[in-house]
Amino acid sequence: MANFRTGSLQSISPKKGNNSSIKASFSSLMSNTIHKGLEITEVVKDFDGLRAVNGASFKVNIGTITGLIGPNGAGKTTLFNLITGFVPCTTGTILFNGERIDRLPPHLIAGKGISRTFQIPRELPKMTVLENLMVVPSGQIGENLLKAWLLPWAVSHQEKDLQEKALEILKYTNLFDLRDEYAGNLSTGQKKLLEFSRALMSEPQLVLLDEPAAGVNPSLMNELADHIVRAVDDLGVTFLVIEHDMNLVMRLCDPIIVMSDGATIAEGSPELIQQDPKVLEAYLGYGHNERT
Repeated sequence: MANFRTGSLQSISPKKGNNSSIKASFSSLMSNTIHKGLEITEVVKDFDGLRAVNGASFKVNIGTITGLIGPNGAGKTTLFNLITGFVPCTTGTILFNGERIDRLPPHLIAGKGISRTFQIPRELPKMTVLENLMVVPSGQIGENLLKAWLLPWAVSHQEKDLQEKALEILKYTNLFDLRDEYAGNLSTGQKKLLEFSRALMSEPQLVLLDEPAAGVNPSLMNELADHIVRAVDDLGVTFLVIEHDMNLVMRLCDPIIVMSDGATIAEGSPELIQQDPKVLEAYLGYGHNERT
């Protein structure tokens, strides 16, 4: 059940640091892109007669940390799967930067600048933290056997560049000291930070975070929240966040979108959402207002 208290999480404010190389990489990418954000219109998804998403509509504006909340089974993760092309929409449209993406396969959607994390971290456990980041960029020269054989110098040069970029991101997310540790040995919270780092490695415009605080201790949760805020301020990344920890959502996200039974039922600031009768009804049950 949702808890709308907001008392234990530390105030979230970005920490300053020397991130000039990462900023330069993202600035070059962002300056060549027309930014219109994510727009979802009347999206429906049916699974063998079961309607998981029922006419959901909302927009995620550039430069925001938008929260997506709702009871279990509301259709939030299914909507993430629709946005990223893991499953197709039954009806409706999804636009990103003014371009329709709901008919594209996942790798092309990722190439448009959308990255995501999962409820359960999907690290590569037998690879180091550093290697987990270095395998993220697609189209590497070494992936082609012929090019790897004919152009070993190019492969070596590209790997050096990727390693430098990965190390900078690990410094940015405070995982640098764990760069040579096997990813499978990390704690749950550290794995969440690794997933976040992997998402940044692809230089995304929009990151979809699926329950980033799940299984994370309060200290690492504050650290992750700080990284999210810094990524918006420093790198211009936009976030859409699914989260059940209302304490985190109310402090981190604005606006907040609420789903119930597959549909969007409310949208607004944290203050408005906490007072919306439809939201309280969705979380606390019908007749809540009459009983209180």
